[in-house]
Amino acid sequence: MENFQDAIGAVVLMSGLVVVTYIIARYTYLVKKAMIENGLASPEKSKRIMFIDFGCILGGIGLGLMVSSVFSAMEMDENTTDLLVWGTILIFGAVGMVLAHFLRNKFGGQG
Repeated sequence: MENFQDAIGAVVLMSGLVVVTYIIARYTYLVKKAMIENGLASPEKSKRIMFIDFGCILGGIGLGLMVSSVFSAMEMDENTTDLLVWGTILIFGAVGMVLAHFLRNKFGGQG
């Protein structure tokens, strides 16, 4: 019964992530489409900015995974290790998002 509850929890969590990702992607697409139609952004600049965003965020998450591997090697309680690993990944992902924001403002303007 416990495995079934874990499976249901995982399905609900993944479904929620997919729905949130779809909503964000759809909203971003509609906003960029409206900006391009109104002449506020060029399509090439939007693509370049998108790659800068993805690169910074994925780089931050990857760096967080590398740093969090240090916690996995330590002899700590499993809950403490999980908290430190996920916290490190989220912190470095957030740093990647902040870096993407600054690079977007520096190189892309409003795009």
